[in-house]
Amino acid sequence: MPSTKSPTQLAFAEALRLDLALPGERPVPIAVALHEPETGELHFRFRQDWDSFVPEEDLDFVTALEADFAAKVREMGGTAWLEWLEEHCSHMLRISDRERVLMGRPEQTLGRLYREQVTSEVREYRTHLPLYGLRAAAGHFSGQQTVEPEGWIEVRGHRLKPGQFVATVVGESMLPLIPDGSLCVFEANVTGSRQGRLVLVENRSAGAGERYTVKRYRSEKAQSSEGDWRHERILLEPLNPEFAAWELTADDDLAVVAEFQYVLE
Repeated sequence: MPSTKSPTQLAFAEALRLDLALPGERPVPIAVALHEPETGELHFRFRQDWDSFVPEEDLDFVTALEADFAAKVREMGGTAWLEWLEEHCSHMLRISDRERVLMGRPEQTLGRLYREQVTSEVREYRTHLPLYGLRAAAGHFSGQQTVEPEGWIEVRGHRLKPGQFVATVVGESMLPLIPDGSLCVFEANVTGSRQGRLVLVENRSAGAGERYTVKRYRSEKAQSSEGDWRHERILLEPLNPEFAAWELTADDDLAVVAEFQYVLE
C-alpha cells in the first residue's frame, strides 16, 4: 500500500537491523529495515560487499537475501513478513528489537540508518562516491583548491566514475524532482551545451547564502557584427512554479560546477 504522506511530512516508524553470524565469527551488520506501522510498508537496505567478509561457499546464500526479502514482502505484506522474521530468525541470521524513529521520506531515513549502523567496504568510484558540501565541491572541481571529501557514500544500481560526487541540496525550488535535504549525485566538468540541463552553479558575485544553487540552465545568444556569439541573457530556472527564475546580468560572475544526475535519497 503506497504511503499517503507528503514528502515533507514527519511520522514515526520502527527501525531494525539485521546481523549475519557465520560459524565461528562475530555477528556482522548486513542490513537495516524501516517499518511503517500505519501502512504496513517495510523497507530494507542490504550491503553489497559480501565478498569482503563472506566465504565463497556462502556467497550464493547471502547475495540472494535481498531479492528473497523483497519477494516475501510482496507475497505476505511488510508487517506479516517482519513478524515472521522476528519469530523464526535463525542463529545465523539475527534481527534486532524494533526502535521507534522519526521518519520523513522513507528512502532518506533508511539511508541515514544504513550509514549509522552498517560499515561497508569503501571501493572508490566502484561502490562509493565522495561526499562534499556545495562550497567544497565548487572549490575542488574548479581546481581552486584540493578538498578532502567529508566521507564516501555508497551508491547502488548505478555505474560510477571519477568526477562524480554526492552533495546535499537544500530548499524547495526544485520540487518535485529534488526534495528539500536530498542527497544528490552530480558530475563535474560539464561539457557541450548546457542548454536545458540541470546544473550546480556558483555565482561568485552573490552573497554567501545565495552563492550556490541547482537550477535549469537557459541562455539566449546574439551574434555580434564581427560574427562572434555572446550570451545576451542567462536564466537559471527553478522547477517549482512557486519560485521565480534568476536572471543573470553582465555583472554576475557565473561558474557551472557540475551537472545534476539523480536523487540518491
